[in-house]
Amino acid sequence: MTLTTTPHPLQQLISDRVLAEDLACEFGTPLYIYDADRLRDNTSRMENAFSGSFPKSQICYALKANSNPHILSVLLGAASSLGADCSSPGELYIAQRLNIPPERCIYTGNYESPEELKTALDSGVHLNLDDSSSYLRLRKISVPKEISFRLNPGFGKGRFPAIVTAGREAKFGIPREKIIDAYRLAQDDGVERFGLQCMTGSGNLDPGYFVELLSAILTVAREIEESLGITFEYISMGGGFGIPYKLDESSLDVSELFESLGKVFRKFYDRNSPDTPALFIEPGKYLVADAGFILSRVTGVKESYKRFVGLDAGMNTLIRPALYNAYHRILKIGEPEAPTTQTVDVTGGICENSDRLAVDRDLPTLNEGDLVAIMDAGAYGYVMATPYNTRSRPAEVLMENGKPRMIRKKETIEDIFAGCNWNGD
Repeated sequence: MTLTTTPHPLQQLISDRVLAEDLACEFGTPLYIYDADRLRDNTSRMENAFSGSFPKSQICYALKANSNPHILSVLLGAASSLGADCSSPGELYIAQRLNIPPERCIYTGNYESPEELKTALDSGVHLNLDDSSSYLRLRKISVPKEISFRLNPGFGKGRFPAIVTAGREAKFGIPREKIIDAYRLAQDDGVERFGLQCMTGSGNLDPGYFVELLSAILTVAREIEESLGITFEYISMGGGFGIPYKLDESSLDVSELFESLGKVFRKFYDRNSPDTPALFIEPGKYLVADAGFILSRVTGVKESYKRFVGLDAGMNTLIRPALYNAYHRILKIGEPEAPTTQTVDVTGGICENSDRLAVDRDLPTLNEGDLVAIMDAGAYGYVMATPYNTRSRPAEVLMENGKPRMIRKKETIEDIFAGCNWNGD
């Protein structure tokens, strides 16, 4: 059988067997590898498309996708006005260390502790609250001058059920029928400036869904403004911009998408009015996912009731397949378009039966010692890696002008136990 492939943006990189072997020798496997040019291309493409349709706009990169400061520096170099979407004190910390101005950052937690709320409030970023109960905890600390609430519009869409973040089953946001009361509560306390945020799911490739979503958000925004006499300074439609993980999927045309969204926005707001809110977006995956892959070595091939190909990468290295049943292309280094010859499960060495990077996948012949690339791992890859089974997290390398640069060293076993204050006795 022959696999018809859509060339991956990193096809040339994974075609170079000599380079891959050199990287494996120098940094070990598994190894996270990122391409700086692809990071820049993705960021510039989105910035140009978005700013072209929305003069009052702000891109807040979702740090949860990949928070390595070297990756963020590349993104900031491609779009100097880039902001940050933070969802934890740790993500806020790295945004501050990179000197991203607080006015270009939005903080969206959920079920936050008082300590977390104080950290976010003191930072001066746009504070977006998941619920009115969060606001009640916040006002015990201080009543802010500006606040935003997260809208749950009653529907959501994501690539997998677990990453749908709105609708009746979602833990996030304030239902549409309750959100006016949340803003009234803040308004009665003397809050003077307001934003509105909504994030309904991740990995979407349907342009029509984003049109539907923005229409719903802006409808609610106008209802709030008219009911309470407030004016929103910004409205964020969150992220959710997907990439084509599979061969038969097409990329989002962001120029066409934002042109369509601009038409929707102009139905609600006069873009020339000083009172028109800025539109924020919070992309993560779109900017970094296809700019990274995992270099991994085949450690064993097993004939059982099924055929298994074992790698030195597993669910501890990339948890998305085990967590979501997510699909990642697995390509043979040096032969990314090699014909398939077998149907296998690809697994790691973790002591869990759910440790599968692919199930019933058609792949070319693979032998012990061969190198493979697990594609599109630049988002929600390393940031979700774990030391489960006391296995060290891998190194991260950034490729720039054909040269590798280590941007995070491989974790050692000693590193895993460094916080235990134990001397071995």
